[in-house]
Amino acid sequence: MMAKIKAGLLSLRDLFATAWWIILIVGIGFVIAYQFVQPAPPKKITISTGGDSGAYYQFAKRYATILERNGVTLEVKTSAGSLENIERLKNGEADIGFVQGGVIEPKADQDEADDLGLLSLGSMFYEPVWVFYRGDKALERLTDLHGKRIAIGQEGSGVRQLAQQLLKANEIPAGENLLSLSGLKAAEELQQGRIDAAFIISAEKAPVIQVLLRSPGIKVMSFAQAGAYQRRFPFLTKLTFPHGVADLVRDFPPEDVKLLAPTANLIVRDDLHPALQSLLLQAASEVHGQSGFFQDVGEFPSYKDRMVPLSPEAGRYFKSGAPFLQRYLPFWLAVLIDRLIVLLIPVVALLIPLLKVAPAIYNWRVRSKVFRCYGELKFLEDDLSHHFDPAKLADYRNRLDTLEEEAVRLSVPLAFTDLVYTLREHVNLVRRILDKKESQA
Repeated sequence: MMAKIKAGLLSLRDLFATAWWIILIVGIGFVIAYQFVQPAPPKKITISTGGDSGAYYQFAKRYATILERNGVTLEVKTSAGSLENIERLKNGEADIGFVQGGVIEPKADQDEADDLGLLSLGSMFYEPVWVFYRGDKALERLTDLHGKRIAIGQEGSGVRQLAQQLLKANEIPAGENLLSLSGLKAAEELQQGRIDAAFIISAEKAPVIQVLLRSPGIKVMSFAQAGAYQRRFPFLTKLTFPHGVADLVRDFPPEDVKLLAPTANLIVRDDLHPALQSLLLQAASEVHGQSGFFQDVGEFPSYKDRMVPLSPEAGRYFKSGAPFLQRYLPFWLAVLIDRLIVLLIPVVALLIPLLKVAPAIYNWRVRSKVFRCYGELKFLEDDLSHHFDPAKLADYRNRLDTLEEEAVRLSVPLAFTDLVYTLREHVNLVRRILDKKESQA
């Protein structure tokens, strides 16, 4: 029993002596591969939206529900609007933010664009520019609002920035008539007749839009010069609000209404984990991929506004859809396997060829112990054959005994013991030659 244990230990020692350099090379490959493995994605991220009555907030809540199913908590933070969202992204107060198209001027220099530290996951939906007003006379041009009290949105909002751009283009100066009101507050002031018009930028399903569309005495401006605005402001798209689409019974609107619309874009910090970017895009496709008043099925998400560079992950998503593993496995399991693959591919690539040569090296190491004895035995045989000296008989026998003793002490695995016994037979063969030489002498 002890002999078997000893033989097993000897085999393990020989195996380790052979395999240590394989383990070393594979270990180095593992360390190098680990440098390219993304850390596990965080389980909590933050999105900056807009007011709690706006579409940004409502859509973010729907994202949060979808991400919760995948084990990710999405914290929804309200804000004044797009400009504040951008500042939060830059300062690290948020990981994701809705940003209205046209708020950031596209950078011609790629280095300047990279300096922002922001990436786009694409445009999510159109945000029509609604100009609601009171009065009997139909308004079709912004110049008709000259001298009227207009709500243009609060400081830090994208609607305020765009409203100021459009009013300035129509030579309507900034002044006391331009009021910092937005959302439901602006709608209430317009309903009460305390203001004459209000700029609202939001999706058609936003509560504030639905309230104003159904408010008696409130009308929507149809932009007669929509084509001209689209030429002067490339981030705007000309849309048509179809006749009767809001309310078939009331036949509202009574005719097609021409609107202008930037897109709402999902902007992320460039250090947001790629797996979370992919998960957000899947949620966005579920929320925004259906048809609506102004969009076709599958039109969103897409890269329409190029104010910041497109995320590489979004580029792959638009070409190929969700990552393969995320289509069939739970999110966290897919991420875990994806990280392990990055580690295992280089390790396996090294291990397979090394394991092919390892048996030959192991075999050579074990046999080399026996072959060293054979070298000395061959030298002794040649000495006996060509330079026999009777005076050295004791030395010859002593060398043979030493060789046989060394053969007995050789530690080789059981699979190679036949070599040891063959060596001992050959030692006895040379001993018989010595005996014959002695008798002849």
